[in-house]
Amino acid sequence: MKLSARNSLKGKIVEVIPGIVTAKVKLDIGGGNVISAVITVDSIDELGLKVGDTAYAIIKSTEVMIGLEDE
Repeated sequence: MKLSARNSLKGKIVEVIPGIVTAKVKLDIGGGNVISAVITVDSIDELGLKVGDTAYAIIKSTEVMIGLEDE
């Protein structure tokens, strides 16, 4: 797999929540961390994604936000 994105996180799919047009995919990337992505249901079908599969979260963004919890 060759991509222009430099940030990829390998993990295991732990949940796929399908909707009508989009689906949420949850990827366990280890250390108690789970990352979620919303992609089309067509993409789920075309890639054949299912719980237990090893997959990558590919992150390409020009913006990163930082937040703090209220104290």
